[in-house]
Amino acid sequence: MKILVINSGSSSIKFQLLQLPEETLLCKGMADRIGVNNSQLEYKTQAAQIKETLALNNHQQGLQKIAELLLDPKVGVIQDKSEIAVVGHRVVQGGSLFAETTLINDRVKQEIQAFADLAPLHNLPNYAGIVVAEQLFPGAQQVAVFDTAFHQSIPEVANQYALPKKLYTEHGIQVYGFHGVSHQYVSQQAIQYLGLKQSKIITLHLGNGCSMTAVKDGQSIDHSMGFTPSTGLIMGSRSGDLDPGIIFHLVDKLGYTLDEVNNLVNKQSGLLGLTGYRDLRDIEAQVGQGNRDCQLAIELSAYRIKKYIGAYTAAMNGLDAIVFTAGIGENSQLMRASVCTDMDYYGIELDQDKNQQKSEGVQEISSGTSAVKVLVIPTKEELEIAKQAYALIYND
Repeated sequence: MKILVINSGSSSIKFQLLQLPEETLLCKGMADRIGVNNSQLEYKTQAAQIKETLALNNHQQGLQKIAELLLDPKVGVIQDKSEIAVVGHRVVQGGSLFAETTLINDRVKQEIQAFADLAPLHNLPNYAGIVVAEQLFPGAQQVAVFDTAFHQSIPEVANQYALPKKLYTEHGIQVYGFHGVSHQYVSQQAIQYLGLKQSKIITLHLGNGCSMTAVKDGQSIDHSMGFTPSTGLIMGSRSGDLDPGIIFHLVDKLGYTLDEVNNLVNKQSGLLGLTGYRDLRDIEAQVGQGNRDCQLAIELSAYRIKKYIGAYTAAMNGLDAIVFTAGIGENSQLMRASVCTDMDYYGIELDQDKNQQKSEGVQEISSGTSAVKVLVIPTKEELEIAKQAYALIYND
């Protein structure tokens, strides 16, 4: 069957059309920098490759453009919409209701909308993708794969906050974890590469959204994001860890409304707030021109990551490997070097020459004497989503 995978991020849409169970890739692409005037659209098949700069104001416009390319008489890979049997959707927040891949119906859509407050930059784009896909491909089964599902294994000692107990038991205020599809895929690849029956791995998903997971013996046991995807590492426009007292100060002393604070920490902070740029590629270009704010932003980001490496090494009582993945993790030599510098106490030593290289598969960039393996593993969230969707439909 042909499965179209839609992976809507906070500012991007990755898509792939795959033939399962052969896992044959028919086409792939990405709409990037959504909401920016110079949005980028890439579309690639075995016979054609398109790169286009255009204005995509929202995710709906991006998905409509992608559908047009799939059906295009010259570069398309399908002749009729009915050829797509399943559309698999990455959905960021599924709460405690969805611990596994799920067929989408009206109730599921309502729950995805209801969880939007917990993932304000993601669940609504995820929902929009589902609605548009239902319109564009009415004969396809729609399947949701939840980022939070992989983190259901986080134990109570790590997923509870020190708040009144009823907020946890009655209102579900806890650590949910995100980017689960990516963390699950790359940790499985790392375990296979290392050949370990028992393993202690830290996975770093670094993109516009950034998160880290402590993966012990293949299971998530702690994660840097929490109740929402706003906490943890410094991100493209999200602040990451923040003293909650700052929120009260902004409201009580500086006159912010709660909506303004929510917008501030999710859409105006992080790298954007520190530098004026949300995209690390722009920031690294500015570093090359001597921009001190941009240099400091990279140092701040790396420092935060190092703190989590230390915490998760303690939580697992050891460390076999750290894995870099996603847009920044896979492509930013500067960020990887910044994270791994002065980490020899933990047995982390980078090979600078290997760090400059690029590989399609698992790439080991640690030195020969490093006690901890440093790996770069391209995340294949779309393949993982397609496989889970296929398994759900096939088993049914």
